[in-house]
Amino acid sequence: MFDSIHETGMDGGQSFMNYTARPMISPGSVPKVAVMVLAGLAAQAGFAATQIETHLAPFVANREIAGAVVLVADAEKLLQVGGVGYADIATKRKMEPDALFWIASMTKPITCTALMMLVDEGKVAVDAPVSQYLREFQDQMLIVEKDDEHILLRKPARPMRVRDLMSHTSGITRKLSLQGAANGDAMPLATQVAAYAAQPLESEPGTKYLYTNGGMAVVGRIVEKVSGMAYAEFLQTRIFDPLGMTDTTFWPTEKQAARLATGYRGTKDGTGLEPAPLDPFRQPLSDRTRAPFPGGGLFSTAADLAKFCQMILNQGTFAGRRYLRSELVKQMTSRQTAAGIPESYGFGWTINGGLIAHGGAWKTNMTINPQAGLITIFMVQNAGWRTDEGKKAEPAFRQAAFEAFGKTAAPQAAASAAPTPTPAVATLPVIKQHVTAFKEPGRYGGWPANHGIWSWGNEIV
Repeated sequence: MFDSIHETGMDGGQSFMNYTARPMISPGSVPKVAVMVLAGLAAQAGFAATQIETHLAPFVANREIAGAVVLVADAEKLLQVGGVGYADIATKRKMEPDALFWIASMTKPITCTALMMLVDEGKVAVDAPVSQYLREFQDQMLIVEKDDEHILLRKPARPMRVRDLMSHTSGITRKLSLQGAANGDAMPLATQVAAYAAQPLESEPGTKYLYTNGGMAVVGRIVEKVSGMAYAEFLQTRIFDPLGMTDTTFWPTEKQAARLATGYRGTKDGTGLEPAPLDPFRQPLSDRTRAPFPGGGLFSTAADLAKFCQMILNQGTFAGRRYLRSELVKQMTSRQTAAGIPESYGFGWTINGGLIAHGGAWKTNMTINPQAGLITIFMVQNAGWRTDEGKKAEPAFRQAAFEAFGKTAAPQAAASAAPTPTPAVATLPVIKQHVTAFKEPGRYGGWPANHGIWSWGNEIV
């Protein structure tokens, strides 16, 4: 898919692994040879090896991205994984296929998978109120109106349910009103969730899509309470270890951190790229006193994420082991937002025109195309695009991968996706019996929120 890009303006390096059709194996067991990507497989598919270079090389040459790792897989095997450009421009460290990335919100589908495992075991019900598992949410109120002088509250029409958390329709605030919360990883998960429970909902549960990390923090806390295991321990023992995701962690070791791709953002004059700090995290990253972040704290590699996506594409199984019942995978990867809500989201996944996907704040992306039987992983570290041209990089790669390996016609546009009907949620009228006004500090004191955590500029991680 890529020819050499040594002639580009960035003198970008490349490193690729070429795979023939065989079961998926660990990155460490594959020899790292610099080869023309898919020289054999692409030819078999009638696909020119220079075609993806035509699409993607300009993004490196024009400094839209420093480098990338791209991966294509089907349900059983890797088809391609390769690195292009630089993991670090200053040191000219080439982007290797085993480079480590902060995957940010791509953590969310993994967090929801953990909870759905407990659903599979009959320990959690998605339609149960959250307060059934976390008592601190029993008396949570809803904002009717607010300004700098007061807040008007009432009880929501119905309690917040577990399903609302996983579909971003819980109404939980995006921001925490908590002094000194500059870094969310400084706060234990139980403390974070208690803080969210102590603030009023911003919308009626189930009625509005409000993308928030708070809901995912609550999901992680439910996993802890119900399983009796720490959230990160549950992920490690129930998902990462069995799947062989050896490089997926909240706490990269020093050795893993040496493979971490540097983050970049556009320079102030807009002409190039400059390093972007990992502000959401305390250093060193290996410090296990940092709290795990269910909404966006994981680091991973393309090969690790491919295994997770293969399990989803295989309806809950991987390498002969079942992780989830197929009907629960179908539920996760089907639209769960109500028919009247424009956004189409499942349980931890974006559902878009037949595609199941999720991205991260630094522009990483994993997409599953069930119709084509194809998985694409796009790994970069961009803290925002330097220009709008950068937004075209991942779709260009995904389309080229589909043309090389897709089994059937591309799915239709997102607008054609038929929503799954969801019952409408009733709302209570705003009358005196239903509301409470707060004009002084108390349970909901200190509003409006005075400190946001886990946001990146105008984007939520």
